[in-house]
Amino acid sequence: MTEYEVSVQQLNDLLTDESGLYMMPSKDFNEVYPKIYVGNMCVATDVMRLQRLGVTHVLNAAEGNSLMHVNTNAEFYAGTGIVYHGMPASDTDHFDLSVYFEEGADFIQKALAHKNGKGQVYVHCREGYSRSPSLVIAYLMLRHKMDVRTALAMIRQKREIGPNDGFLRQLCQLDDRLVAEGKL
Repeated sequence: MTEYEVSVQQLNDLLTDESGLYMMPSKDFNEVYPKIYVGNMCVATDVMRLQRLGVTHVLNAAEGNSLMHVNTNAEFYAGTGIVYHGMPASDTDHFDLSVYFEEGADFIQKALAHKNGKGQVYVHCREGYSRSPSLVIAYLMLRHKMDVRTALAMIRQKREIGPNDGFLRQLCQLDDRLVAEGKL
């Protein structure tokens, strides 16, 4: 391991409490970065609540109709003024979420720039615990030049999260790539 490589274990250490336990989210959603909310499917399917929050964009990191997915799409939000984008990601160690890192970062960036910086984005999966926080961590790394530890710790301060080890490994690989490219 080179001096800049981060391990999955180091990231898991940042995710657990003093007893080494993972905590499930205590709220349906949290603002994890200015104008970026991470949350669960309950809020994602409550258009009135999203509108009260001032959400202009929704990124569904679990699009699909199986039990591990959230069955919403652009039609679900039609006429609400909310811009939708979906990614059919599965919350398994072997799923390659990294193929969505750039696409997710682009969508979040566009959402925040909406109406001269007045946009707000709700990034969700079923629980707001693994897929959606992983995409927000990648966004912070790609667009705000944060290393993986800083991005993960920042989000963990605001919300209980627990990306699976496969996603953590992919975020470590992104960290390594950004360091090698001189972008971190």
